[in-house]
Amino acid sequence: MRPELEASLLHCRNLPSPPGVALQIIELAQDPNADIGATARVIALDPALSARMLRVANSPLYAGRRRVDNLGQAMTMLGLNATLSLALGFSLAHGLRGPGSTAAEQEKIWRRSVLSALASRLIGQQAGLQRLEDLMLAGLLQDVGALALLQAEPAEYAALRARAEDNASLLALEEEVLGSNHATVGAWLARQWNLPAYLSEAIGSSESAPGGDPFQAAVAASGSVADLWLASEDPDGALRAAAQQRVCAATGKDAPVLDELLVQMAAALPEISALFEVRINRPEHLQAISDHARELLILRNLREIQEASQARHLARASEERMRRLTEQSRRDPLTGVYNRLQMEDVLEREFATAVALQHPLSIAFIDLDDFKQINDRHGHLVGDQVLRQFAQTLQRMLRSTDLVARYGGEEFLVVLSHSNEAAANRVLQRILDEVSRLPMAIVDGQQLFVTFSAGVASMDGGDTRFSDARSLLQAADDALYGAKRQGRNRVSLHRP
Repeated sequence: MRPELEASLLHCRNLPSPPGVALQIIELAQDPNADIGATARVIALDPALSARMLRVANSPLYAGRRRVDNLGQAMTMLGLNATLSLALGFSLAHGLRGPGSTAAEQEKIWRRSVLSALASRLIGQQAGLQRLEDLMLAGLLQDVGALALLQAEPAEYAALRARAEDNASLLALEEEVLGSNHATVGAWLARQWNLPAYLSEAIGSSESAPGGDPFQAAVAASGSVADLWLASEDPDGALRAAAQQRVCAATGKDAPVLDELLVQMAAALPEISALFEVRINRPEHLQAISDHARELLILRNLREIQEASQARHLARASEERMRRLTEQSRRDPLTGVYNRLQMEDVLEREFATAVALQHPLSIAFIDLDDFKQINDRHGHLVGDQVLRQFAQTLQRMLRSTDLVARYGGEEFLVVLSHSNEAAANRVLQRILDEVSRLPMAIVDGQQLFVTFSAGVASMDGGDTRFSDARSLLQAADDALYGAKRQGRNRVSLHRP
C-alpha cells in the first residue's frame, strides 16, 4: 500500500473502528486464558449482541435438540472459539455501519459481506474444514477495506465504485487510482485493530488467485459467489464460471458443487439476513440455476437411491438402534428418567457452568418415605408402579431445563438450573403438596398415597462453599437426612 494512502487513512477521523464491546472481544480472542465466564460478561454488556447470540444458537445452522434459553446455555453449546468469532462478527457488523451520505453504498458493501460470510461457511463445510465460525467472520470482514476507503474519501471512492461494472473492474480501478485495493487496505486495517493474524491474512488474499491454504481459498471463493448472487444478470456466464472455478478449487469437488451451494444459500439466507439486519433478495437469474441444480441432483441421485435404498434403510435402522441403545444407557429402565451415571455427568457440567457464569444452582435429594412398607405390604409390582407414577409427577411439575434422575432404589435427584435456594424450596414444597393429594397407585380399589423427604442444597453466583459438584451433592444428602430426623414428609434446606 502506498505511503500516502496509508497516511491518508491514519489521519482520517471517520475511519471505521470496532465498537467498545468488539475491542474487548478482540482482547479475549488474543488471551489464551480467556474462558466462557469472561466472554459472557463482555457480551452481556450489549443486550442486542446477547440477543443475536441467542438467536444464532437456536437458528437452523446451530440448533440442537434442546432449546437454548439464555446466554450461558448458548455459549456452552457453541463453545468458546465459536462464540468469540460470532460475537465479534455481529458487533463489527453492527458497529461499522452508520448514517451519512455513503449509507446506501455501505449497505451494498455489507450485502456482499453477509453473502460472503454465509458462502464461506458453506464452502468450508463442503471442503471438510473445522473452523466454520472463523470462516464466517473472515468472509464478513473481507470487504472492510472498502468501508475504510469509503470513509476516508467518501466522494472520490463512491464515484470510483460507480464507475466499476463489477468487482474485477473495481479492483483494477482501485489499483489504477489508489495504487492499492480494498483487500490490501482491509488487511492493513485488521492489523491496526490487532485482529488475529488468520483474519488479516484471509482478508488480504481474498481478491487474489486461490493459493494452497484451504481457509483462504474458501474466503476468496466466497467473494466470487457473492458477486454472482448480487449481479443483476450474468448473460455470458462469466461470473458463474469464475465462482465455479474458485468453489471447485476450494472444495476439491466437481462442477455441481456450486449449484448445490446456491441452493443451500437460498435456504439459509433469510435467517442470516435477519441476524445481520440486511436485506438481500434472491436474483432472478439464479432461479433457473437453482431449478436446474435440483433437477441434476434428482437425476444424479435416482440411480444411487435405487441401488442404495436397502443400504440406507439398514444404516438408518442401525443408527436408530444405536440411538435407542445410547438413550437407554442414559435412562432408568423402570421410570424413564435419567440414571445415576448420566446424572453425575450432567451435574458436573451444570456445576462448572454455574461457577463459570456465576449463576445460581440448586439440587434436591428426594427419598420416598416408608417405601419398604409398600413393597412388603403390596408387592414389588405395586412398588414399581409407585416409582413410575412419582417420576412422572416430578417431570410434569419441573421446567424443561430441570433434570430428574433415579439415584437408586426410591431415591431421586433433581437438578434445578438457575434456581436459588428460595426458588428451589418453593418448587419442592409445591411438588410435596401435589404428591400428598395425588394417588400413586390403586390397590384393590383403594388409592395409595405416599409422602417424601427432600434435602436441598444451593449455591449462588459467588458462592465458594462448594469446591466441586460432589460437595454440593453431599450437602443435599445431609439435608435429606435432616428432613428424615425431623419426622419426614418435609423439605429441609442445607445449613452449613
